[in-house]
Amino acid sequence: MSTADLILAIDQGTTSSRAMLVDHQSRVVASHSVEFPNYFPSPGEVEHDADEIWASVAAAVGGVLAKVHPSRIAGIGITNQRETSVFWDGQSGKPAHRALVWQDRRTAARCEELKAAGWEEKVRKRTGLVLDPYFSGTKAEWMLKNVPGIAAGARSGALKYGTIDSFIAFKLTGRHVTDPSNASRTLLYDIHRGVWDEALVELLGVPMRCLPDVVDNAGIIGVTRGVGFLPDGIPVAGMAGDQQSALFGQACFDPGEAKCTYGTGAFLLMNTGKKAVPSANGMLTTIAWRLGGETTYALEGSAFVAGAAVQWLRDGLGIIRKSADVEALAQTVPDNGGVSFVPALAGLGAPHWRPDARGVLCGLTRGSNAGHVARAVLEGIALQITDILGAMESDSKANGGAPLARLKVDGGAAENALLMQFQADVLGVGCVRPTNLETTAMGAAYLAGLGVGFWKGLDDVRAAWVEDRSWAATMAAGERADRRRAWVAAVARA
Repeated sequence: MSTADLILAIDQGTTSSRAMLVDHQSRVVASHSVEFPNYFPSPGEVEHDADEIWASVAAAVGGVLAKVHPSRIAGIGITNQRETSVFWDGQSGKPAHRALVWQDRRTAARCEELKAAGWEEKVRKRTGLVLDPYFSGTKAEWMLKNVPGIAAGARSGALKYGTIDSFIAFKLTGRHVTDPSNASRTLLYDIHRGVWDEALVELLGVPMRCLPDVVDNAGIIGVTRGVGFLPDGIPVAGMAGDQQSALFGQACFDPGEAKCTYGTGAFLLMNTGKKAVPSANGMLTTIAWRLGGETTYALEGSAFVAGAAVQWLRDGLGIIRKSADVEALAQTVPDNGGVSFVPALAGLGAPHWRPDARGVLCGLTRGSNAGHVARAVLEGIALQITDILGAMESDSKANGGAPLARLKVDGGAAENALLMQFQADVLGVGCVRPTNLETTAMGAAYLAGLGVGFWKGLDDVRAAWVEDRSWAATMAAGERADRRRAWVAAVARA
């Protein structure tokens, strides 16, 4: 009888790599995280050394294997910071240049050039994306044009190109693959046909032969070989970009189900089923996952500032000592005392897309105190999420989609019960939090588990997802409308 009773999830993020071992009941048996450096060569430029990323993955996996024998690992799942781009040698696995990180803005002028040349609508129709340096395609083009040797190596097939999931899968198995959720963020992939788009690949000058094969999100892509920190022969069987992985980790398998990850910013994804829903409201249309050859789509919206607003109260204003103190401070007052806060500290994201917007704190009187400000900040975080979900629901309903039944929440700020209650109140639907807030890593574990038969199907995963706490909407409809009106007025000032 096999002793393999655990799944290893590798969660490769922007500042750290985490390894997590999960059992059949979704319990985390071991977890270990290792940080690595970010590099900022010039303003707006952000880079990673892919070798340092790989070393951090090795150290994170080593940390969990100090507690558990590797013979217990039935399969490996990978989830990753999306859009970060790297070229590497197809023989040695050595990076040809530092990876350009999703935050890197060096291709902003190129994106404006492409818009001026009339490509915006063509790109959106094929990829579901807007022309923005956030996405991978223009990063690849920049390296091909500006780093000596990369263009020739990519044309000859000596160099491989991919996002971080591809790089890690290659280092683990020797195979050059990606999954549809990551491919759908490159500006190079037709999300409707499920292929690298010939016209877009030509537009950005990325040789087709350096691109990875696109495989299902769950299924064995290869086995470990010559890794060093893992024995040979362990199946690598699941991959997804971080936000899609969190949607899967939250078991949002039905159209209309949505999750919000409250981190430094906030990321919302809504499952739209087999239909790629075009957005009339500033959302992105993206691939959630592909299982058994069948694609599930999602709408995505993000707020630039969520937890960062609480960090600003801590570091900028000094009215709390640690982020967790914000809830107790906000509870010292019964309401916001007429104070409103718009968390546009880095501009406004979806659905407004106003990078020039600035944060606003308004409605202050002589009676306003730190408690009112703290409460207004938490309410501002929730109200911007309400804006995004409202836009998503409009897009979904316009295409025959189901209304939102409840919002699944995760990330650090989901531990704040006052914020979660207010979120449920202004949405008018319940919020539900799982026992394990590491939903990104859980999604990778579930996908790999499906890939090796550790879980038999989506119903198995649904059963493995465990609710920790939920919040029902208790606010009267009239008050909800008043709150939203005050918010719209505050946003207009931003």
